[in-house]
Amino acid sequence: MKISAVIIAFNEENKIAEAIESVAWADEILVVDSESTDITRTIAERLGAKVLVNKWHGFSKQKQFAADRAAHDWIFSLDADERVSDELKAELLRLKNAIESDLADGYRIPRLSFYMNRPIRHGGWYPDWQLRFFNRRKGKWKDVLIHESIEMAENSRVEKLKGDILHFSVEDVSHHHQMIGTRYAPLAARQMFERGRRTSAAKIFTAGATAFLQTYVLKGGFLDGLAGFAIARFAAHHAFLKHLLLWEMQQASRESREASRES
Repeated sequence: MKISAVIIAFNEENKIAEAIESVAWADEILVVDSESTDITRTIAERLGAKVLVNKWHGFSKQKQFAADRAAHDWIFSLDADERVSDELKAELLRLKNAIESDLADGYRIPRLSFYMNRPIRHGGWYPDWQLRFFNRRKGKWKDVLIHESIEMAENSRVEKLKGDILHFSVEDVSHHHQMIGTRYAPLAARQMFERGRRTSAAKIFTAGATAFLQTYVLKGGFLDGLAGFAIARFAAHHAFLKHLLLWEMQQASRESREASRES
């Protein structure tokens, strides 16, 4: 079996090298760059990756573009802020050398995130199963705005691996705050709106407290110390902000309909 490791990237000059080096065992490394303005592409090419440039149309579309243009059917998908652990590498190499009839159609992999210089194993952050190794003849990326995932064909066999994908997405707390405000909350609100979900003043008032209690208490975030508290606090901010943004979308939609009726 031959494997294509595919990575999507945008202005990742500080992270792309480690991501590529962690998949050096693959038969092909394909980096799809969404028009970076730094030296991401130069670094990737220097490390032997094939680089394609594709305008950004969203996470799912970009990852599907990468999978479609890979040289091999077996796809290992990695983000630029992720690394393959040694244990995961050993498992993937065993599968690579296995008899194809013994393989499942896709494999879920636990993802271990690092925050405030420590691995986070509670608060709903771990094991954070990700279906990242799959036969593209049996699976495709779902077309969603956020929290993209692979959708496998009916009757596909999916198994789990033990080794972790190591995740280094949050650089510091100010970056975490920025990510929520500019990416995660707006995209989550837009996806909720497009799916017909609606919010209310009561939900806006309670969403933050509910998210904090779930993350910090019910999911054991307190076991991760100060980092766990910070994560729960940001989870509360994210929940509050996405409902507030959704409320704004509802108001704008209502005003637009009223204006159309009056004209």
